[in-house]
Amino acid sequence: MAQRFNLSEKDRFSMLSGIAHDPIQRDIFTPLFLGASLIVPSPENITFDKLAKWASDNQITATHLTPAMGQILLGSLEPKVQSLQNAFFVGDVLLKRDCRRLQQLAPNCRIKNMYGTTETQRAVSYYEIPSLNQDAGYLEQMGDVIPAGMGMVNVQLLVVDREKKERQCEVGEIGEIYVRAGGLAEHYLGDEEKSSQKFVTNWFVDPQKWVAEDKQRAAAQSQQEPWRKPELWFGPRDRMYRSGDLGRYLPDGNVECVGRADDQVKIRGFRIELGEIDTHLSKHPLIRENVTLVKRDHNEEQILVSYYVPEMQRWREWYAEQEDRMGKSDGTTAQSGANGSLGVPQGIRRRVSAKEEMGVADRMKIFELLTLDVRERLKQKLPVYAVPTLFIPMLRLPLTPNAKVDRRALPFPGAAELLGAMPKAGDVDSRTDTEKDLAEIWSQHLPATADSLPRESSFYDLGGNSIMSVQIVPKINRKWQGVNVPMSVMAAGQPTLKSVGRYIDRSLNPVGLRLDAAAGEEEEQQAELYSNDLPKQLEKIPASLPAIGSEYPRVKSGLNVLLTGATGFLGAYLMHDLLMRTPPNHVYVHVRASSHQQAVERVRTTCTAYGLWQDWWLSEGILEVVVGDLEKPKLGMSEEDYKRVSEDAELVIHNGARVHWLMPYESLKPANVHSTVECIKLCATGKPKRLAFVSSTSALDTDYYLQQSEYGNKVLEFDNLEGSRQGLGTGYGQSKWVSEKIINEACKRGLSAVIVRSGYVLGDPQSGISNTDDFLVRMLKGCVQVGSRPDVENTINMVPVNHVARLIVASAFYGDKNTVSHVEAHPRLTFNEFLGALEEYGYSVPQHDYETWKQSVVNYVEGGRKDDGDELALLGLYHMVTGDLPEATKAPNLNDRNAQRALDADTKHTGMETPKGVTKEAVGSYLAFLIARGFMTAPNAGAKMALPKLELTKEQTAALNRVGGRGGGS
Repeated sequence: MAQRFNLSEKDRFSMLSGIAHDPIQRDIFTPLFLGASLIVPSPENITFDKLAKWASDNQITATHLTPAMGQILLGSLEPKVQSLQNAFFVGDVLLKRDCRRLQQLAPNCRIKNMYGTTETQRAVSYYEIPSLNQDAGYLEQMGDVIPAGMGMVNVQLLVVDREKKERQCEVGEIGEIYVRAGGLAEHYLGDEEKSSQKFVTNWFVDPQKWVAEDKQRAAAQSQQEPWRKPELWFGPRDRMYRSGDLGRYLPDGNVECVGRADDQVKIRGFRIELGEIDTHLSKHPLIRENVTLVKRDHNEEQILVSYYVPEMQRWREWYAEQEDRMGKSDGTTAQSGANGSLGVPQGIRRRVSAKEEMGVADRMKIFELLTLDVRERLKQKLPVYAVPTLFIPMLRLPLTPNAKVDRRALPFPGAAELLGAMPKAGDVDSRTDTEKDLAEIWSQHLPATADSLPRESSFYDLGGNSIMSVQIVPKINRKWQGVNVPMSVMAAGQPTLKSVGRYIDRSLNPVGLRLDAAAGEEEEQQAELYSNDLPKQLEKIPASLPAIGSEYPRVKSGLNVLLTGATGFLGAYLMHDLLMRTPPNHVYVHVRASSHQQAVERVRTTCTAYGLWQDWWLSEGILEVVVGDLEKPKLGMSEEDYKRVSEDAELVIHNGARVHWLMPYESLKPANVHSTVECIKLCATGKPKRLAFVSSTSALDTDYYLQQSEYGNKVLEFDNLEGSRQGLGTGYGQSKWVSEKIINEACKRGLSAVIVRSGYVLGDPQSGISNTDDFLVRMLKGCVQVGSRPDVENTINMVPVNHVARLIVASAFYGDKNTVSHVEAHPRLTFNEFLGALEEYGYSVPQHDYETWKQSVVNYVEGGRKDDGDELALLGLYHMVTGDLPEATKAPNLNDRNAQRALDADTKHTGMETPKGVTKEAVGSYLAFLIARGFMTAPNAGAKMALPKLELTKEQTAALNRVGGRGGGS
């Protein structure tokens, strides 16, 4: 310490650790060993407004802190602590936000982030940040989390693959941190099982190496060293401590700790990283401290709760700006947000200024506007399911005796307190009768009273979630007889009392709105038809596109290909097909990620999950990952990557899309339509390229095409899609229709393209690997959960994923120019045959008529949380299965002559054959995988057909836990 950090007898150390905290030995004995001064503050000085002054008055030069104790020191940025030269942090993740504030308080201070645990007996690594006066720009170039650094003398930090432990992680890849050192604790007293799990022999080095070296050393000694006694010496050992912390190697060799392995939680079927939420929260300029936990609400549902401490001075200034903006000067504090204009009494404001203790309800009132701002920012950074349901403001976070955040002491408001925090909405008197009744229904599920719900605030901003919306829709339909509110009204966009109320009123009075619903308001503009948006999109594509030689696309392989959507289920198989051909293609994989390392990790994880990954793809240079974003110009690629791809690629396979069956066209347009325009532009830039576009039979889901099938006609591959100009019911299908029409026009201007329309993409029949987000897979599980299956005679156009991937590649390589290839199942099973396979494999799911089965689904959902915590698999498609499933699952028959011709040409060159349809045997493989995956329970014994044996490796299971999504909107 003295040599490395230039400490001496002249230093003045503070002692801020509790005596029960193991770093106390460092805090006391380091200064005593150096002959330095040790200054101990009185308890009344360890407060947010006094500690900095105490440090300045006592001329403290060195301090040991936890990040939480550091927050107390930083409670006031005055006076400056010019004397402070060294700050040593340990005990928790250190954020750039906290370092920036410390530099403002102590501009001469060098910050050391130290990493260690009680089991390692001391800090074992460090990362140093120069003082503000030494290098003012150093901190700003760093990431949000300060690295743990590199090991000190005789210590290594190893980042190890969590499932394949014999492998160390690559740069940027998340793994578990292991500490390799000679000074580890021996074991946990009286707990052999835990000791064997946490203290392990180093498997990266042959232990005999140390045994041999020790024998040589002992032989060279004239007499036995005194410490070689059985009670003191256990022989040469090379041990590691398994920390339970997650981290990654940085390019410079330092290790970054990103959180605890147990910080990953699963709520409503989604895996969520609490650390990621906290990192984004910490970036808010008005938040000083924050921590996110999982709690159970009054309905015993798991919810995310974020606790935050405002930066009070900045908050007051910001708050004053909001008051000025709203023009309030009537003695109350104005807040515009969930409650419109909310008056906060001056008495509460004075208590905040005086830093008096307040209850949860008062704090939630006074900081409501800040909470709304925080929530809005998080919605821009996180998926909706990862945005906390509750935000609880705190004047300070409670600490343990070890100066860490005491998570158990964080208050969780009861139902009464939550209701007390919800004042009457300012627009209650302007509600329609429908909105009043609707508010009563919502309040049965939300942490709010009916009177506190504003007309124009989003259901999800008020604390709603997907489970609540599914439970609310049936109540709405029972309340208003004759109204059939689809799930999309509550699940898509930002539903409000006003918008849902107007939908109900329109349904009750199709001729026109009721007078009370329209009073004083102009009729809202009807959403623009998707087909009317087509001319605007056509203006964006080049007037002419370069032609491609007549010899292309009929080639065997060996092309340079850009593939989008490779981190989706189908996309991973597409990439595998391209790379495993002879000769292999050179594939640029377009991936949405924050860095190249993260993009590579996403691709590796996805392919590992589906049993496809090959290390040699990277080592031999046939796979290149480029970072991008489908919603941005030039597909979000850097100028360098865009130039390289445009000059090198000969084929673009555009598989990436945002797949969502409830979102409207406008929400999906950036990822699904704009990206198609950008792909066409890319084909016209640099080397001329062919475009293969992965579409969907959802672009045919209109009455026109269904009637064609009923008349015995198949939809031809050269159909112009005019039968879908109107009538498509999903935003996803609409986005595919517009994209296809854009490509058709581009082909008239010179583009060479092929469109492949796929139906349901199911798993690989041989391995059973399936996508658990798929509708049909969820139908299997949903029927088992409900205990019955519906009687639906429709056939299903479902095709194994490996065949779909092969057909897309075959069409891209060998298909005629400017054609469509239909992916048609051979054979097609009916729904009854598909779901009936459950019975043959041992599940008790008797067939019921559709209406009876639908009521079973409704009862299951309205029954609330299950004892096993397992949600209905069909929750996300509740609107479909309880609307009119027999009608919704009708699909036209397809002519697939172009597809078969391309497949025949591909088979001639490759000799490959893949199954063209899903059989009952394939369903058995899928079930075996879903059981091994833990997605479904095993059936009863004595089944008519036996399930195949299938086991997943730990590595594959871990990867499966980290992937999802069929669309691969990357």
